[in-house]
Amino acid sequence: MPIDSRAVIVWEAGAPVKPEPIVVDDPGPGEILVRILASGVCHTDLHVRDGKIGSPPILLGHEGAAIVEAVGPGVDNPKVGDYVILAWRAPCGTCRFCRRGLLHLCSASLNAKPRQHTPAGVFPPPILGIGTFASHTVVAASQAIPVSTDIAPAEASLVGCGVMTGIGAAWYTAGVRAGSNVAVFGCGTVGTSVIQGARLANASRIIAVDVAPKKLEWAREMGATDTIDASRGDVVEQIKSLTGGYGVDFAFECVGSTQVLEQVLACRDLAGIATLIGVPGRDSTITLELPRYFDLGGSLRVSWYGDCLPSRDFPLLVDLYKKGRLHLSEMITQRVALDDVEDAFQSMVRGETLKSVVEFA
Repeated sequence: MPIDSRAVIVWEAGAPVKPEPIVVDDPGPGEILVRILASGVCHTDLHVRDGKIGSPPILLGHEGAAIVEAVGPGVDNPKVGDYVILAWRAPCGTCRFCRRGLLHLCSASLNAKPRQHTPAGVFPPPILGIGTFASHTVVAASQAIPVSTDIAPAEASLVGCGVMTGIGAAWYTAGVRAGSNVAVFGCGTVGTSVIQGARLANASRIIAVDVAPKKLEWAREMGATDTIDASRGDVVEQIKSLTGGYGVDFAFECVGSTQVLEQVLACRDLAGIATLIGVPGRDSTITLELPRYFDLGGSLRVSWYGDCLPSRDFPLLVDLYKKGRLHLSEMITQRVALDDVEDAFQSMVRGETLKSVVEFA
C-alpha cells in the first residue's frame, strides 16, 4: 500500500526548502521500502539546493540509517526488520569495471525506480538514488547494508556518505601509510573523516588546514597533530616548516576550490600524493606548471565516495566505532527535525556545525 509521507524537495535552485506531502509507492522487483530513522545533512545536499549540482526538482537526503519495512519481488536480502545503512553505490556486477573486479568504479550502480511522488503525480528523482529527507524511501536492495544495532541511528547515518568518503579517501584512494605526513585542507565532515582515516592508518603527523578556528578545534579532536589557520600567512611554507622543509607525503583537498588545490599540489614532498575530494564548480580550471609537476613526481588522484565498497566497509566502520576507535558521536553538533533542514543548511553555511543530523520520531 502506498504511504503518505513528507519530504524535502528542491523545486527552484537557491530557494529555501521545507517538507511537503509526498506519496511513497510499494517497492518493485529487486527493491525495498525502508523507514528512515536518521539522516545526515551533507554539503552535497546544500550544493543541490543551491543549484551547483543537478537540476530541480530533486528529493534531498542521502545519508540514512533505516529499518526495512517491505521488500519487492525477488529480494532475499536484506529482510523485513533489518537495520541498515543506505549507500549510494551498489555495484551492478556486470559492467566493464565490475567484470574486472573494480566494483568501487561500477559505472551502472543499482538504483530503484523513482517511487516517491507528489499528490499531483510528479516524481522528483531522489538525490544519488536515495532520498532520505523523508520518513520512507525506496532503494535497490543492494543499497541497504545490514549493520549491528549497537550503533544508534544518528551515528550510523554518518557512515553512509561523509565519514565513508573521508576515511576511504585516506585508506583506499591515497593509501596513507604508517609513519607518513598528511595535510588536510578543509575540516568539515569529510575533512575530519580524512583526519580520522589518517589517524587509524597510524600517520605520524596530520596537519589540518582551515580558516575557521572552530573547525580547527574539531580537527584536533578527531586526530590532527597540528593546525594551520589558512587566513594567516603562507600555508605551503607553514606545512614545509612543520615537515623539515620537505612537505607532506599525502595532501587532501576537501573544499572544491582551485586555489586550495594549487596549495595541495605545492605542499607535497617528492612523490607525494594529492587527492581531490571536494566537488569543484563546473567551470573550475587550474594552470599546471608541467615541469614543476614532473620534477616533484607523485600523482593527483580523484576520490569518488572514498573508493569504498559499502558491503565491506560499512560494517567495518561500525565495528571501529563500537571499539571506540572511530569518533562519530563527537561529530554530531546539531540534531534537528525534518522541518529544520533549511535552518541546518544555514548553520552549515555559517560554519557553526560539524554535522547536523535529521532525527525522525
